[in-house]
Amino acid sequence: MEEDCKLRRWDELIPDALGLIFKNLSLQEILTVIPRVCKSWGTAVAGPYCWQEIDIEQWSQNCPPETLDRVLRMLITKSSGSLRKLCVTGLSSQQSFSFIADHAKSLQILRLPRSEISHSIVEEVAGRLSSITFLDVSYCRNIGAPALEVIGKHCKSLAWLRRTMHPLEVAEKLSQDDEASAIAATMPKLKQLEVAYLLISTEGVLKILGSCLELELLDMRGCWNVKLDDNFLKKFSRLKVVGPFVVDYLGMKGLDNCSTYSGSSGYLPWDFVAGEMDDYLDDELSEGDWDDDQSVEDVEMRFYNRFDFEDTAFDWPLSP
Repeated sequence: MEEDCKLRRWDELIPDALGLIFKNLSLQEILTVIPRVCKSWGTAVAGPYCWQEIDIEQWSQNCPPETLDRVLRMLITKSSGSLRKLCVTGLSSQQSFSFIADHAKSLQILRLPRSEISHSIVEEVAGRLSSITFLDVSYCRNIGAPALEVIGKHCKSLAWLRRTMHPLEVAEKLSQDDEASAIAATMPKLKQLEVAYLLISTEGVLKILGSCLELELLDMRGCWNVKLDDNFLKKFSRLKVVGPFVVDYLGMKGLDNCSTYSGSSGYLPWDFVAGEMDDYLDDELSEGDWDDDQSVEDVEMRFYNRFDFEDTAFDWPLSP
């Protein structure tokens, strides 16, 4: 009995601790279950503690643009300026990108693959993304060298850039060496660079290697015009080069925390942390963020029902 008295009640845990625990649950559970357990849990979920890292990359693959825009704004607002990581795919609204930048004072990791962002919006908001250290603009067809140059000039702490393309998306281009030049000229602190299937030449890669002296990983799988001599690469003792040949790509995923590498054809996995969302306070649903008759639960159930894990690899080749 005396031992039981020393145990701390779950509903008495501080909100920060509860937020860390709830991050291990699914988005649906955080949305529909946790707020109904008790008042303290509902309050913790309603605050910024669960929203410092928002990963809705998988869900957003099959999400209607208007729903994605509305949910994204809700989640970012909940972070109350403490957002450190945001992962979302297929962002089609320029206004949403601007909204992200307006709340990016603490943002370090930003993944926006397959988004419809443009040169003009990048030029407009890049100055508000100065704290970014990791940026993923893979499969973003509407940007190129000018946008990368603006990003490099404003994001001085950028250490990791992912700019992977699909072969069919660059089939009509003659060269993307201008992107390599923009990276070399403005991103000297890069440690990891992924430019798989970008139409760059040996000259473009040499510019990058000559400027990005801290580079530890260069992924240039599918960059068939690049020819680097093995003896030349020995000068870069810390550098791991992947490609240009693609080996066993069906079993490869991207990487997040990369410190060791297994071989020239190897690739380390990145993790997908389930994003979280909730608009609850106390034990009742709050519908204030929705303009129509549709409830938050309805939207959440709809996009979970739409998601098919068997179809997640909807592209060829797989995103690194």
